[in-house]
Amino acid sequence: MTMTSSAGTVSGAGAGFLDKERTIAAAGFNRWLVPPAALCIHLCIGMAYGFSVFWLPLSRAIGLTAPKACPDISLFQELFTTTCDWKVASLGWMYTLFFVVLGVAAAVWGGWLEKAGPRKAGFVSALCWCGGLFLGAIGVYTHQLWLMWLGSGIIGGVGLGLGYISPVSTLVKWFPDRRGMATGMAIMGFGGGAMIGAPLANWLMDQFKTSTSVGVWETFFTMGVIYFVFMMIGAFRYRIPPAGWQPEGWTPPAKANAMISSKNVHLNDAHKTPQFWLIWWVLCLNVSAGIGVIGMASPMLQEIFAGKLIGLPDVGFNALNAAQKAQIAGIAAGFAGLLSLFNIGGRFFWASLSDKIGRKNTYYTFFILGIVLYALAPTFAAMGSKLLFVLGFGIILSMYGGGFATVPAYLADMFGTQFVGAIHGRLLTAWSTAGIIGPVVVNYLREFQLAAGVPRDQLYNSTMYILCGMLVAGLICNYLIKPVNPKWHMSDADVAKLQAATATAGAGPTGSFGIGKGGLDAKAALFWLFVAVPLAYGVYMTLLSAVKIF
Repeated sequence: MTMTSSAGTVSGAGAGFLDKERTIAAAGFNRWLVPPAALCIHLCIGMAYGFSVFWLPLSRAIGLTAPKACPDISLFQELFTTTCDWKVASLGWMYTLFFVVLGVAAAVWGGWLEKAGPRKAGFVSALCWCGGLFLGAIGVYTHQLWLMWLGSGIIGGVGLGLGYISPVSTLVKWFPDRRGMATGMAIMGFGGGAMIGAPLANWLMDQFKTSTSVGVWETFFTMGVIYFVFMMIGAFRYRIPPAGWQPEGWTPPAKANAMISSKNVHLNDAHKTPQFWLIWWVLCLNVSAGIGVIGMASPMLQEIFAGKLIGLPDVGFNALNAAQKAQIAGIAAGFAGLLSLFNIGGRFFWASLSDKIGRKNTYYTFFILGIVLYALAPTFAAMGSKLLFVLGFGIILSMYGGGFATVPAYLADMFGTQFVGAIHGRLLTAWSTAGIIGPVVVNYLREFQLAAGVPRDQLYNSTMYILCGMLVAGLICNYLIKPVNPKWHMSDADVAKLQAATATAGAGPTGSFGIGKGGLDAKAALFWLFVAVPLAYGVYMTLLSAVKIF
């Protein structure tokens, strides 16, 4: 038995408020209400990209004006010390934990999400991500690095994984007519989180900073409260289409595309195909090349350009006083936010473009153009051209984000839509791997270069060439991707049996069920405006800070 609510949803009698049955849309629902729900969650968890704004303040949490360094301290000792400041490289491990745990959580609970539905997954995501920030705040306050790793890194990482994949399969099903655009909308907010969070965090740290605190733990706690409210709104606004739904008046294109399969591959068989592992490496190498740079975006700009950022072209980073370092830290936060702006725009632009030129050609563009730009980055730095340096990394980050947004559609093309959410979750273990490779290469090569006496404005030159090599390997993997062997395809009878077994009560034959393609009606326009306000704030603050860079 089913019940239809005035809100336009169908719910199973006796179903819990978080259960999937309570989120099934009914006649009159507008599918354009789902993307802003996804944005509510992704704009919050996307702050993981902006955590680099905390590294330098945390590296002087005890010394306050300058790091209280203990040169011979080991990483294990740093986890428990209360008398020595943390190294930036050690803090970077928390950033690595974000994406390692994200991938593992997505792989482990991807199948559960398909059964539980996006609302329950979004709810649990909010508890983990915001709870992790609260526990991380305690870790900063007590100066216990292990507690910050556990809270923000591990528990928060679980929240990242569940929140990240919660809307993907839902929006793919809502927009079968624009699959690439749908996946772009599904996760573009994750790329834009730092655009809002980085300048907000920098402003909050300035407000909370005292003679005894750098203001980080207070900022963690405040942002946790704000994020929890937004994520709850997103989780409870998720809706899923009825079984068999398709947009009114839409029919699948008649022209066949060899790289877009009309068949489905079972979740248990997808990882047995070479296509899965080739796409896995395509994602891993593309992400490894970009994620380390994102994690060090703020320190990188400060160290390379130093005094040039505040009109002192001949003053290196080490020669700046505390007030000047604080000034360029604010400018570098704008750089992190600007990269986030390119990241979020690239997710929508490149994923939408992939609907026109194909996923494989889109990845060819990512790798070839990325190789050129990484190779030129040291030249831009040596020229002292902030414009070319920032623009180059902006384009790189747009393709980095575009790679994430395009890969779910790539998977759907290869393996069909029946299990795309769970397959995508398993593929995100590539992100976990990249979350180790990228930051380790960038962070520890930086430490090695510093120990060798390399000037700070040249610390990242060798790193850029190593990242070029990663993209070359990714280019080769993308070239090798071919259509899946038909032996792995599920029969039509098996698919029908599976759909019958998992069909929701009350589902009818294929059709629109009174839910058309939708548009910006009053309710959808208001919801989009709701998420547009923080987005507009992020864009404004980003552009305001970007002006200071130049």
